[in-house]
Amino acid sequence: MKTKIGVIGGSGIYDMDGLQDAAWVSVDSPWGTPSDQILTGTLDGVAMAFLPRHGRGHVHSPSTVPYRANIDALKRLGVTDIISVSACGSFREEMAPGDFVVVDQFIDRTFAREKSFFGTGCVAHVSVAHPTCPRLSEACGEAGRAAGITIHRGGTYLAMEGPQFSSQAESRLYRDWGCDVIGMTNMPEAKLAREAEICYASVAMVTDYDSWHPDHGAVDITEIIATLQGNGTKARDLIGRLPTLLGAARAPCPHGCDRALEYAIMTAPDKRDPVLISKLDAVAGRIL
Repeated sequence: MKTKIGVIGGSGIYDMDGLQDAAWVSVDSPWGTPSDQILTGTLDGVAMAFLPRHGRGHVHSPSTVPYRANIDALKRLGVTDIISVSACGSFREEMAPGDFVVVDQFIDRTFAREKSFFGTGCVAHVSVAHPTCPRLSEACGEAGRAAGITIHRGGTYLAMEGPQFSSQAESRLYRDWGCDVIGMTNMPEAKLAREAEICYASVAMVTDYDSWHPDHGAVDITEIIATLQGNGTKARDLIGRLPTLLGAARAPCPHGCDRALEYAIMTAPDKRDPVLISKLDAVAGRIL
């Protein structure tokens, strides 16, 4: 099997440099229109696909990002591994603005988004006990360290609905819960990637200390934008090192991410909704 790396770029990252045979392509999805066209090409002999999560020009808010269409489109292009790159606030003094965190856990506090490809007519339950792929996360950590980035391996990401930032009371509560960073876009993205049997890693780029920090006060959007620009440069450097680390040939995921649907579908074959089944052709075609 061939590796194909999908990169979902967050705030401040709307393009990817250095691709050979680069082309923006449109992908039709039964789940709606993806955030944008997808930039395809190769890097160091490995196939790549880049999708700007908010669209070029930042047209989608965290709540309106078409998460299902995005994951389905990447699956249709043959993506085997997704690297999510996103901005975040920090709840930890040691996770400073400009640092990166390779997230390994989530608390999902979003409420206005479709969170599954499955539903009435085809019910499925996948495990997200470990929502990111350790193999892929380790590669991201190694790439970040090689790029000279201060990178923290492991952390819990609180996914909030937004688009407003947290109140100080909320920020303190999430910090007390043991969360490390806060963002608005990794859920339901990570859940959908698992349903689509695609390995997923999350690289969260710290832009601020959220509103809990006594010396920083409320989140200042002007400071965030300045930090975003620097983080974007570092993120491109990290991504550029992944093809060499992951290689062009791909073995089955040792953690089973690419077999997440093996025993997940509960609905009897004769009770499945043919309309929903037709929409699942890419996501669950291996099983269905």
